[in-house]
Amino acid sequence: MSATAQKPIRPALFLDRDGVLNVDHGYVSRWADFAWIPGARSVIGAFNRAGWWVFVVTNQSGVGRGYYTEADMHALHAAMAEDLAADGLRIDAFYHCPHHPEAVVEAYRHPDPPDRKPNPGMLLRAMADWPVDRAASFMIGDKAGDMEAAARAGVEGLLFEGGDLRAFLKAQGRLP
Repeated sequence: MSATAQKPIRPALFLDRDGVLNVDHGYVSRWADFAWIPGARSVIGAFNRAGWWVFVVTNQSGVGRGYYTEADMHALHAAMAEDLAADGLRIDAFYHCPHHPEAVVEAYRHPDPPDRKPNPGMLLRAMADWPVDRAASFMIGDKAGDMEAAARAGVEGLLFEGGDLRAFLKAQGRLP
């Protein structure tokens, strides 16, 4: 049975990673370099408790640029998930795009990768993989490309410009 056949339809919170969930030091690929954005863990917990799906949708051109491997990125995502699980929190799925038009790793070079934001591919894949209430869902990103991807996927986009993520969502009236 597919995930969509087994699980109820519910809204989704789509989260960019670097600059929204973690401090963006530039191509973060190791747990030792990872630092949660203030309020990020609290936001994930609030949406978990409210019964929303929580998805990470992240461009990872550092893979295509040869700065780190997909295995490194998966290890970082596993460490994030483990850190959250220690407090009973979860990210339901991670979606990433290692492709880039100027990737030095040929396997990741693509002139216009469908999953690379501002293209909506990662959000659309999540909505195909999971039973998402698109109209009630939204995305938080820190770049114009995140907002464009959200709009092209048919979900609202909220532009986070830094600070405390929980305080940002509270000010927007978007905490569940």
